[in-house]
Parts: sequence; structure tokens; C-alpha cells
Amino acid sequence: MPNYDYKCTKCKKTFEIFQKMTDEPIEKCPECNGKLKRLIGAGAGPIFKGSGFYQTDYKNSSSKATDTKSSGHTTKPKSK
Repeated sequence: MPNYDYKCTKCKKTFEIFQKMTDEPIEKCPECNGKLKRLIGAGAGPIFKGSGFYQTDYKNSSSKATDTKSSGHTTKPKSK
């Protein structure tokens, strides 16, 4: 169930409500009974929480050397 942002056209208060997608939009402000407008949100984006990425999230330089050896590509020294 998504969160929906609303803004009152009378008192200009903005708030967020947790609703089902099938629920009807709220029409009256809980503070002043003014008319509400449902705002368009940015949608769910990536959320980065915690202390950072793990070291295993990306390949390190030693795995690149292994990848080139296993791919069958070899370089021969140039002859003079």
C-alpha cells in the first residue's frame, strides 16, 4: 500500500496518508475542513541505508586478472 501526499488549498498544510490504491482520495482537510489536492509523488526510488556497500558488491582487481586468463586471450611478445 502506497503513501499519498495531500495539500490543503485553504490552510496550505501538507501531509501524507497511507492508503490502498483502490481507496477514494480524501476530500477534506483534517485541520480546517478545506478542500484537499492529492499531490503527484516521485515514486519509489532506491533507498540507501546503512554504512555503505559491501566489498563483495564489486569485482576487485584480482578477479579481472582471472577473467582475462580464463577467456583465452593471450598476448605474445613481439619478435625483433
